[in-house]
Amino acid sequence: MPDPNDPATLMKEDGVAVCSQMWIENFREPEKTVTNLTNYLRRFELWVLAYQKVCADETGAYMPRSAITRSALEDLLGLRNAVLDDRFKWGARLQFFIRSPKDKTDYDSLSKRKIRAILTTTQPAAFQDRIVQEVLFMILEPVYEARFSQRSFAFRPGRNAHTVLRAIRRSFAGYLWYIKGDLSAMLDGMKVGMVISSLMRDVRDKKVIDLIKAALTTPVITSKVDDGEKKKKKKRKYQKKRVLAEDEPKPDPYWLESFFGFAPEEAEMLPSWGHCGILSPLLANICLDELDRWMEDKIKEFHRPSKNDVIWNSSDGDAEQGNTSWPEFVPTSGPDKTRKIDYIRYGGHVLIGVRGPRADAATLRKQLIEFCDQKYMLKLDNESLPIEHITKGIMFLDHVLCRRVVYPTLRYTATGGKIISEKGVGTLLSVTASLKQCIKQFRKLSFLKGDRDPDPQPCFRMFHATQAHTNSQMNKFLSVMVEWYRYADNRKKIVNFCSYIIRGSLAKLYAAKYKLRSRAKVYKIGSRNLSRPLKEKKGQSPEYHNLLRMGLVESIDGLQYTRMSLVPETDYTPFPVGWRPDHEKALLEYLRLDDPKKLEEQRSCLKDQGLISPQDYVSMLVWNYKRNAVAVDRLSSVLTGENSIKRGAEFLSTSNDENSYQKNANEEDNEERISVARM
Repeated sequence: MPDPNDPATLMKEDGVAVCSQMWIENFREPEKTVTNLTNYLRRFELWVLAYQKVCADETGAYMPRSAITRSALEDLLGLRNAVLDDRFKWGARLQFFIRSPKDKTDYDSLSKRKIRAILTTTQPAAFQDRIVQEVLFMILEPVYEARFSQRSFAFRPGRNAHTVLRAIRRSFAGYLWYIKGDLSAMLDGMKVGMVISSLMRDVRDKKVIDLIKAALTTPVITSKVDDGEKKKKKKRKYQKKRVLAEDEPKPDPYWLESFFGFAPEEAEMLPSWGHCGILSPLLANICLDELDRWMEDKIKEFHRPSKNDVIWNSSDGDAEQGNTSWPEFVPTSGPDKTRKIDYIRYGGHVLIGVRGPRADAATLRKQLIEFCDQKYMLKLDNESLPIEHITKGIMFLDHVLCRRVVYPTLRYTATGGKIISEKGVGTLLSVTASLKQCIKQFRKLSFLKGDRDPDPQPCFRMFHATQAHTNSQMNKFLSVMVEWYRYADNRKKIVNFCSYIIRGSLAKLYAAKYKLRSRAKVYKIGSRNLSRPLKEKKGQSPEYHNLLRMGLVESIDGLQYTRMSLVPETDYTPFPVGWRPDHEKALLEYLRLDDPKKLEEQRSCLKDQGLISPQDYVSMLVWNYKRNAVAVDRLSSVLTGENSIKRGAEFLSTSNDENSYQKNANEEDNEERISVARM
């Protein structure tokens, strides 16, 4: 018999199944006010799943449910009960309901000095705090993901900077005036009352609201830094290599750390409010969702369709005739053209495009300043929301949005079959990677110096690594750079420049490491892509290829993209109308198929057209089979014969008449077949 005191008996189903059910329920009724989140807060499956996620972040390895000890489950159950009974306190540093598997500290035997240091200095978030944050995040994310605007892309699953660039390329082609706003000051800290009021628009669960309010109001203890005290310069001493523990996660490799340094300005800011941790980005989106809804109303208000225009000439501006993305022909703006605005938000940065006179952009900016002042108490001015023309180039996510005027030749067939060619004029929206920003990022990572004539600098971080390891690290870095600039019009040029900087940096590093004095000698010995070994004094070893064939030396991969022809082309795949991430499309498709009304409509449509769905076919066969066992013979003949659909239809048409079976079969045969069917 199972132990009734074992916490494992509380897990009735899998935690992922519980989360999936929450997503389905919220997407089925996205406008419904949620009041029963405490029931999910009691589900022990979610707490176990949160424990597994936090352990994976803590130790670097996933812990299956079977590997969780009973003592850990009991501590986790105590944490859940403490949260439900209002005994849990955020930011506890000495008293824990559950501790990390890596934490072996005996807090009872600590000295007063160490206890004072723990209580007064900056400490990472407690293990149990992160578990509670994960549970709240799993409960709240499906609630608000079903309600968020489709024009916000940051801090959301399935949406990233690439989707923003693709949406801009598709929808912003006809806009002349742009308003670029930086509202990231709100991400530094939002007033508690404002966050709670935004939460209570859709969630009316007192337990969850109070828990988040306590996380926001509980002060975070940080170390006080005395600016007047000058730190003494310590001499650098030789540090022995530290060996990682078995359960200690490995640090980020050099190529990944370098790529994170390339994050655009719009993506660098990550909110962190109080003890909310991973909840902070979600709360920021909840607060800024009111701005998204307000802008959607303004989009409808400013829309002025014109029948003289070939795009956006209907009352519904999103249903345009033709695709406005590159390289489609987009007519320029004018007094007889459609006036329209569009909006995109990435975190605290907004981009608004206006098609029409500049006065519309000025009016919208004034209204936006008033809305932010009233709603968020954020003081903005005209300088913080500049209005720029497309000809000057708009910087967003380290890409420049500019316009190319083209004069295409339009060929069409006139009356009588005569082909006429005319010169037209139009514009193409260009999304170009900024070379200036790329140089700035490389300078920040110490890969080069200088602006006008960039000079690569050796990356001494890789000085003690082998040539094969260094080349492989830089190849991974170049691979992610190629993917980052995937949708840039100048993808070949910008990636080739990155390859030049990295190749020059490695050449200088190898020149210093192997005492070759110049980059020219490094290229002469190691070839253009640095794939030949530089370890020998005067060039590659003659036995290198033989040793490589025997597996006695490490193979060296040459640097990628050393020539512009090797860089892949720009991805111009059109962004579909009403794009949704894959998980949302799967959810909506599931709900559509799960709707009984929709299913009944499909069945009636199939019947009207004389078609039979496989599901109806099988269900009707089973139903008739239960009503009269004589159907066994006919069912076997239908399934084994040719043209089964036609014969199945004939069978179904005759199976509804019970008298037809009774006339064609004897009572004794029926009884025998019924008994066989029951067996």
